Amino acid sequence: MPRRFGLPGDIPLSLQQHATLGALRPLLEQLADGEVHSGEALGEVLGVSRAAVWKQLQKLEAFGLQIESVKGRGYRLPGGLDLLDPAQIRAALAPVAVEQLAQLSVCDQLDSTNAQVLSALDSGQGHGLVVLAEQQTAGRGRRGRQWLSPFAAGVSLSIGWQFSGGVQRLEGLSLAVGVALARALARFDVPDVRLKWPNDVWCRGRKLAGVLLELNGDLTDRCGVVVGVGLNIRMPESATEAIGQPWIDLDRVRPGISRNHLVAAMLDELVPMLAAYPETGFAPWRSPWMALDQFADAEVCVHAAQQRWCGVARGVDNSGALLLEIDGQPRVFHGGEVSLRPVSGGACGGEKL
Repeated sequence: MPRRFGLPGDIPLSLQQHATLGALRPLLEQLADGEVHSGEALGEVLGVSRAAVWKQLQKLEAFGLQIESVKGRGYRLPGGLDLLDPAQIRAALAPVAVEQLAQLSVCDQLDSTNAQVLSALDSGQGHGLVVLAEQQTAGRGRRGRQWLSPFAAGVSLSIGWQFSGGVQRLEGLSLAVGVALARALARFDVPDVRLKWPNDVWCRGRKLAGVLLELNGDLTDRCGVVVGVGLNIRMPESATEAIGQPWIDLDRVRPGISRNHLVAAMLDELVPMLAAYPETGFAPWRSPWMALDQFADAEVCVHAAQQRWCGVARGVDNSGALLLEIDGQPRVFHGGEVSLRPVSGGACGGEKL
Protein backbone atom coordinates (compact mmCIF):
# COMPACT_ATOMS: atom_id res chain seq x y z
CA MET A 1 0.00 0.00 0.00
CA PRO A 2 1.11 3.61 -0.43
CA ARG A 3 2.90 5.23 2.49
CA ARG A 4 0.82 8.25 3.41
CA PHE A 5 -0.05 10.59 6.20
CA GLY A 6 -3.32 12.22 6.99
CA LEU A 7 -3.71 15.93 7.38
CA PRO A 8 -6.65 17.92 8.76
CA GLY A 9 -9.70 16.87 6.74
CA ASP A 10 -8.12 13.54 5.81
CA ILE A 11 -10.03 11.52 3.20
CA PRO A 12 -10.04 7.77 2.56
CA LEU A 13 -8.22 6.84 -0.60
CA SER A 14 -7.20 3.66 -2.33
CA LEU A 15 -4.50 4.27 -4.93
CA GLN A 16 -3.98 1.79 -7.74
CA GLN A 17 -0.40 0.56 -7.62
CA HIS A 18 0.97 -1.29 -10.61
CA ALA A 19 3.94 -2.49 -8.61
CA THR A 20 5.26 -2.09 -5.10
CA LEU A 21 8.52 -2.86 -3.41
CA GLY A 22 6.55 -4.42 -0.57
CA ALA A 23 8.82 -6.83 1.25
CA LEU A 24 11.80 -5.47 -0.71
CA ARG A 25 11.62 -2.01 0.84
CA PRO A 26 13.43 -2.96 4.11
CA LEU A 27 16.29 -4.31 2.00
CA LEU A 28 16.37 -1.17 -0.12
CA GLU A 29 16.38 1.01 2.99
CA GLN A 30 19.47 -0.85 4.23
CA LEU A 31 21.26 -0.34 0.90
CA ALA A 32 20.19 3.30 0.50
CA ASP A 33 23.30 4.55 2.32
CA GLY A 34 25.49 3.38 -0.59
CA GLU A 35 27.78 1.40 1.74
CA VAL A 36 28.78 -2.25 1.39
CA HIS A 37 26.61 -4.66 3.40
CA SER A 38 27.41 -8.35 3.74
CA GLY A 39 24.74 -10.88 2.84
CA GLU A 40 24.94 -12.26 6.37
CA ALA A 41 24.40 -8.82 7.97
CA LEU A 42 21.50 -8.07 5.66
CA GLY A 43 19.94 -11.43 6.47
CA GLU A 44 20.20 -10.78 10.19
CA VAL A 45 18.56 -7.36 9.93
CA LEU A 46 15.80 -8.63 7.67
CA GLY A 47 15.31 -11.94 9.46
CA VAL A 48 15.88 -14.05 6.32
CA SER A 49 18.56 -16.38 4.98
CA ARG A 50 21.46 -15.26 2.79
CA ALA A 51 19.85 -17.11 -0.11
CA ALA A 52 16.64 -15.14 0.42
CA VAL A 53 18.67 -11.91 0.47
CA TRP A 54 20.18 -12.81 -2.91
CA LYS A 55 16.76 -13.45 -4.41
CA GLN A 56 15.49 -10.11 -3.14
CA LEU A 57 18.53 -8.34 -4.57
CA GLN A 58 17.74 -9.77 -7.99
CA LYS A 59 14.14 -8.54 -7.75
CA LEU A 60 15.32 -4.96 -7.21
CA GLU A 61 16.56 -4.93 -10.80
CA ALA A 62 12.93 -4.79 -11.93
CA PHE A 63 12.92 -1.21 -10.62
CA GLY A 64 15.98 -0.29 -12.65
CA LEU A 65 18.29 -0.52 -9.64
CA GLN A 66 21.71 -2.03 -10.29
CA ILE A 67 23.15 -3.72 -7.20
CA GLU A 68 26.93 -4.12 -7.16
CA SER A 69 28.53 -7.23 -5.71
CA VAL A 70 31.83 -6.55 -3.93
CA LYS A 71 33.82 -9.77 -3.83
CA GLY A 72 34.35 -11.10 -0.34
CA ARG A 73 32.51 -8.17 1.27
CA GLY A 74 28.89 -8.04 0.19
CA TYR A 75 26.59 -5.78 -1.80
CA ARG A 76 26.02 -2.10 -2.31
CA LEU A 77 23.88 0.31 -4.28
CA PRO A 78 26.43 2.65 -5.91
CA GLY A 79 25.76 6.24 -4.93
CA GLY A 80 22.96 5.22 -2.58
CA LEU A 81 19.41 6.56 -2.68
CA ASP A 82 17.56 9.42 -1.03
CA LEU A 83 14.16 7.78 -0.51
CA LEU A 84 10.98 9.78 -0.09
CA ASP A 85 9.51 9.65 3.40
CA PRO A 86 6.05 11.16 4.06
CA ALA A 87 6.86 11.70 7.73
CA GLN A 88 9.97 13.74 6.87
CA ILE A 89 8.02 15.76 4.30
CA ARG A 90 5.30 16.55 6.80
CA ALA A 91 7.80 17.57 9.47
CA ALA A 92 9.36 20.08 7.05
CA LEU A 93 6.06 21.60 5.83
CA ALA A 94 4.99 25.08 6.86
CA PRO A 95 1.75 25.22 8.92
CA VAL A 96 -0.15 26.93 6.09
CA ALA A 97 0.53 23.99 3.77
CA VAL A 98 -0.44 21.44 6.42
CA GLU A 99 -3.73 23.27 7.01
CA GLN A 100 -4.73 23.25 3.35
CA LEU A 101 -3.63 19.78 2.27
CA ALA A 102 -5.91 16.79 2.67
CA GLN A 103 -3.55 13.88 2.19
CA LEU A 104 -0.08 13.02 0.94
CA SER A 105 0.76 9.60 -0.47
CA VAL A 106 4.19 8.29 -1.51
CA CYS A 107 4.12 5.27 -3.80
CA ASP A 108 6.99 3.09 -4.94
CA GLN A 109 5.83 2.77 -8.52
CA LEU A 110 2.79 4.11 -10.39
CA ASP A 111 1.74 4.57 -13.97
CA SER A 112 1.31 8.33 -13.54
CA THR A 113 0.85 10.53 -10.49
CA ASN A 114 -1.37 12.83 -12.57
CA ALA A 115 -3.58 9.89 -13.56
CA GLN A 116 -4.02 8.89 -9.93
CA VAL A 117 -5.05 12.38 -8.82
CA LEU A 118 -7.40 12.74 -11.81
CA SER A 119 -9.06 9.49 -10.76
CA ALA A 120 -9.48 10.82 -7.21
CA LEU A 121 -11.02 14.04 -8.54
CA ASP A 122 -13.47 11.96 -10.59
CA SER A 123 -14.67 10.38 -7.35
CA GLY A 124 -14.85 13.73 -5.54
CA GLN A 125 -11.84 13.04 -3.31
CA GLY A 126 -8.97 14.83 -4.99
CA HIS A 127 -8.98 18.35 -3.53
CA GLY A 128 -5.79 18.93 -1.56
CA LEU A 129 -4.44 15.50 -2.44
CA VAL A 130 -0.71 15.14 -3.14
CA VAL A 131 0.64 11.99 -4.79
CA LEU A 132 4.36 11.29 -5.21
CA ALA A 133 6.01 8.30 -6.84
CA GLU A 134 9.55 7.02 -6.63
CA GLN A 135 9.05 5.84 -10.21
CA GLN A 136 6.45 6.34 -12.93
CA THR A 137 6.00 3.75 -15.65
CA ALA A 138 3.84 6.00 -17.85
CA GLY A 139 4.74 9.51 -16.74
CA ARG A 140 3.57 12.07 -19.24
CA GLY A 141 4.51 15.56 -20.23
CA ARG A 142 2.85 18.26 -22.27
CA ARG A 143 1.49 17.50 -25.77
CA GLY A 144 1.46 13.74 -25.12
CA ARG A 145 5.19 13.39 -24.57
CA GLN A 146 6.63 10.82 -22.18
CA TRP A 147 8.25 12.04 -18.95
CA LEU A 148 11.09 9.76 -17.94
CA SER A 149 11.24 9.01 -14.20
CA PRO A 150 13.91 6.51 -13.14
CA PHE A 151 13.58 5.20 -9.59
CA ALA A 152 14.28 7.86 -6.94
CA ALA A 153 16.10 10.03 -9.51
CA GLY A 154 13.85 13.07 -9.25
CA VAL A 155 10.55 14.37 -7.94
CA SER A 156 7.32 13.18 -9.58
CA LEU A 157 4.55 15.08 -7.81
CA SER A 158 0.89 15.85 -8.51
CA ILE A 159 -1.56 18.02 -6.57
CA GLY A 160 -5.33 18.05 -7.00
CA TRP A 161 -7.28 21.27 -6.53
CA GLN A 162 -10.90 22.27 -7.15
CA PHE A 163 -12.02 25.71 -8.30
CA SER A 164 -15.34 27.45 -8.83
CA GLY A 165 -16.01 29.85 -11.68
CA GLY A 166 -14.82 27.86 -14.65
CA VAL A 167 -11.57 27.24 -16.42
CA GLN A 168 -11.09 30.89 -17.37
CA ARG A 169 -10.03 31.55 -13.77
CA LEU A 170 -7.01 29.31 -14.34
CA GLU A 171 -5.43 31.41 -17.10
CA GLY A 172 -1.68 31.62 -16.63
CA LEU A 173 -1.63 29.00 -13.87
CA SER A 174 1.21 26.95 -15.41
CA LEU A 175 3.38 30.08 -15.38
CA ALA A 176 2.54 30.82 -11.73
CA VAL A 177 3.48 27.22 -10.91
CA GLY A 178 6.85 27.84 -12.56
CA VAL A 179 7.45 30.89 -10.37
CA ALA A 180 6.51 28.90 -7.26
CA LEU A 181 8.99 26.17 -8.22
CA ALA A 182 11.72 28.74 -8.83
CA ARG A 183 11.10 30.18 -5.37
CA ALA A 184 11.32 26.71 -3.82
CA LEU A 185 14.66 26.13 -5.57
CA ALA A 186 15.90 29.53 -4.39
CA ARG A 187 15.57 28.29 -0.80
CA PHE A 188 18.44 25.91 -1.59
CA ASP A 189 20.51 28.51 -3.48
CA VAL A 190 20.15 26.71 -6.80
CA PRO A 191 21.88 29.00 -9.32
CA ASP A 192 20.77 30.23 -12.74
CA VAL A 193 17.12 29.14 -12.55
CA ARG A 194 14.98 30.51 -15.38
CA LEU A 195 11.50 29.88 -16.81
CA LYS A 196 10.53 28.94 -20.37
CA TRP A 197 7.02 29.68 -21.59
CA PRO A 198 4.63 28.09 -20.91
CA ASN A 199 5.59 25.30 -18.51
CA ASP A 200 9.31 24.60 -18.11
CA VAL A 201 11.89 25.37 -15.45
CA TRP A 202 15.40 25.72 -16.83
CA CYS A 203 18.79 25.87 -15.17
CA ARG A 204 21.98 26.93 -16.95
CA GLY A 205 20.23 26.82 -20.30
CA ARG A 206 18.83 23.31 -19.93
CA LYS A 207 15.54 21.83 -18.80
CA LEU A 208 15.40 21.03 -15.09
CA ALA A 209 11.65 20.54 -14.56
CA GLY A 210 8.37 20.45 -16.42
CA VAL A 211 4.78 21.25 -15.46
CA LEU A 212 1.66 19.51 -16.77
CA LEU A 213 -1.82 20.78 -15.93
CA GLU A 214 -4.82 18.53 -16.54
CA LEU A 215 -8.45 19.54 -16.03
CA ASN A 216 -11.45 17.68 -14.68
CA GLY A 217 -15.17 18.41 -14.26
CA ASP A 218 -17.36 21.21 -15.59
CA LEU A 219 -15.05 23.64 -17.35
CA THR A 220 -17.72 26.38 -17.16
CA ASP A 221 -18.43 26.07 -13.42
CA ARG A 222 -16.79 23.91 -10.75
CA CYS A 223 -13.74 22.15 -12.11
CA GLY A 224 -10.66 20.42 -10.82
CA VAL A 225 -7.08 20.81 -11.92
CA VAL A 226 -4.15 18.48 -11.44
CA VAL A 227 -0.80 20.23 -11.19
CA GLY A 228 1.86 17.73 -12.18
CA VAL A 229 5.56 18.46 -11.68
CA GLY A 230 8.54 16.42 -12.81
CA LEU A 231 11.92 17.63 -11.57
CA ASN A 232 15.33 16.04 -12.23
CA ILE A 233 17.54 15.51 -9.20
CA ARG A 234 20.06 12.76 -10.01
CA MET A 235 19.37 11.29 -13.41
CA PRO A 236 21.43 8.36 -14.67
CA GLU A 237 23.56 8.93 -17.75
CA SER A 238 21.57 6.20 -19.48
CA ALA A 239 18.64 8.62 -19.59
CA THR A 240 20.41 11.02 -21.96
CA GLU A 241 19.23 9.48 -25.22
CA ALA A 242 15.74 8.69 -23.93
CA ILE A 243 15.09 12.28 -22.85
CA GLY A 244 15.84 13.62 -26.32
CA GLN A 245 16.49 17.28 -25.37
CA PRO A 246 19.09 19.25 -23.40
CA TRP A 247 18.52 18.58 -19.72
CA ILE A 248 20.16 19.08 -16.36
CA ASP A 249 19.62 17.82 -12.84
CA LEU A 250 20.16 19.34 -9.41
CA ASP A 251 23.05 17.04 -8.64
CA ARG A 252 25.11 18.80 -11.32
CA VAL A 253 24.58 22.29 -9.93
CA ARG A 254 23.70 21.91 -6.23
CA PRO A 255 24.34 18.36 -5.00
CA GLY A 256 23.16 17.11 -1.63
CA ILE A 257 19.67 18.64 -1.54
CA SER A 258 17.30 16.36 0.38
CA ARG A 259 14.41 15.21 -1.81
CA ASN A 260 12.08 15.31 1.21
CA HIS A 261 13.05 18.88 2.10
CA LEU A 262 12.73 19.93 -1.55
CA VAL A 263 9.23 18.42 -1.81
CA ALA A 264 8.22 20.28 1.36
CA ALA A 265 9.56 23.55 -0.06
CA MET A 266 7.68 22.97 -3.32
CA LEU A 267 4.43 22.37 -1.45
CA ASP A 268 5.03 25.39 0.78
CA GLU A 269 5.12 27.56 -2.35
CA LEU A 270 2.49 25.77 -4.45
CA VAL A 271 -0.32 25.28 -1.94
CA PRO A 272 -0.85 28.93 -0.90
CA MET A 273 -0.61 29.97 -4.55
CA LEU A 274 -3.34 27.47 -5.56
CA ALA A 275 -5.57 28.52 -2.66
CA ALA A 276 -5.40 32.20 -3.63
CA TYR A 277 -5.32 31.87 -7.42
CA PRO A 278 -9.09 32.05 -8.12
CA GLU A 279 -9.09 35.51 -6.54
CA THR A 280 -5.72 36.85 -7.67
CA GLY A 281 -5.39 35.29 -11.10
CA PHE A 282 -2.09 35.59 -12.95
CA ALA A 283 -1.65 39.37 -12.61
CA PRO A 284 0.54 39.33 -9.44
CA TRP A 285 2.66 36.56 -10.93
CA ARG A 286 3.38 38.31 -14.23
CA SER A 287 6.31 40.48 -13.08
CA PRO A 288 8.04 37.65 -11.17
CA TRP A 289 7.67 35.43 -14.23
CA MET A 290 9.05 38.10 -16.56
CA ALA A 291 12.06 38.56 -14.27
CA LEU A 292 12.90 34.86 -14.80
CA ASP A 293 12.07 34.63 -18.52
CA GLN A 294 14.75 32.52 -20.21
CA PHE A 295 14.02 34.01 -23.64
CA ALA A 296 13.25 37.64 -22.87
CA ASP A 297 13.91 39.71 -26.04
CA ALA A 298 15.37 36.68 -27.80
CA GLU A 299 14.57 35.40 -31.28
CA VAL A 300 12.26 32.42 -30.97
CA CYS A 301 9.80 30.38 -33.01
CA VAL A 302 6.33 29.28 -31.94
CA HIS A 303 5.29 25.90 -33.36
CA ALA A 304 1.74 24.58 -33.72
CA ALA A 305 1.04 21.44 -35.76
CA GLN A 306 2.24 22.34 -39.28
CA GLN A 307 2.61 26.07 -38.61
CA ARG A 308 5.49 28.14 -37.33
CA TRP A 309 5.79 31.82 -36.43
CA CYS A 310 9.12 33.43 -35.60
CA GLY A 311 9.97 36.74 -34.03
CA VAL A 312 11.20 38.33 -30.81
CA ALA A 313 9.80 37.20 -27.45
CA ARG A 314 8.42 40.15 -25.49
CA GLY A 315 7.28 38.38 -22.34
CA VAL A 316 3.65 37.61 -21.45
CA ASP A 317 0.41 39.54 -20.91
CA ASN A 318 -1.83 39.54 -17.83
CA SER A 319 -3.40 36.23 -18.88
CA GLY A 320 -0.04 34.48 -19.31
CA ALA A 321 -0.20 34.52 -23.12
CA LEU A 322 3.10 34.86 -24.98
CA LEU A 323 3.78 38.19 -26.68
CA LEU A 324 5.70 37.66 -29.92
CA GLU A 325 6.86 40.60 -32.01
CA ILE A 326 6.79 39.68 -35.71
CA ASP A 327 8.07 42.29 -38.19
CA GLY A 328 7.47 45.00 -35.61
CA GLN A 329 3.89 43.91 -34.89
CA PRO A 330 2.77 42.19 -31.65
CA ARG A 331 1.05 38.82 -31.78
CA VAL A 332 -0.47 36.91 -28.86
CA PHE A 333 -0.15 33.14 -28.39
CA HIS A 334 -1.89 31.07 -25.72
CA GLY A 335 -0.44 27.81 -24.36
CA GLY A 336 -2.75 25.15 -25.76
CA GLU A 337 -0.98 23.04 -28.34
CA VAL A 338 1.82 25.45 -29.24
CA SER A 339 5.43 25.34 -28.12
CA LEU A 340 8.28 27.82 -28.09
CA ARG A 341 11.78 27.08 -29.35
CA PRO A 342 14.87 29.26 -29.59
CA VAL A 343 16.13 30.21 -33.04
CA SER A 344 19.38 28.51 -34.00
CA GLY A 345 21.77 30.22 -36.38
CA GLY A 346 19.89 33.49 -36.78
CA ALA A 347 16.36 34.66 -37.44
CA CYS A 348 13.94 32.48 -39.36
CA GLY A 349 11.40 35.14 -40.31
CA GLY A 350 7.66 34.99 -39.79
CA GLU A 351 6.71 32.22 -42.14
CA LYS A 352 4.15 29.43 -41.82
CA LEU A 353 5.03 25.84 -42.70
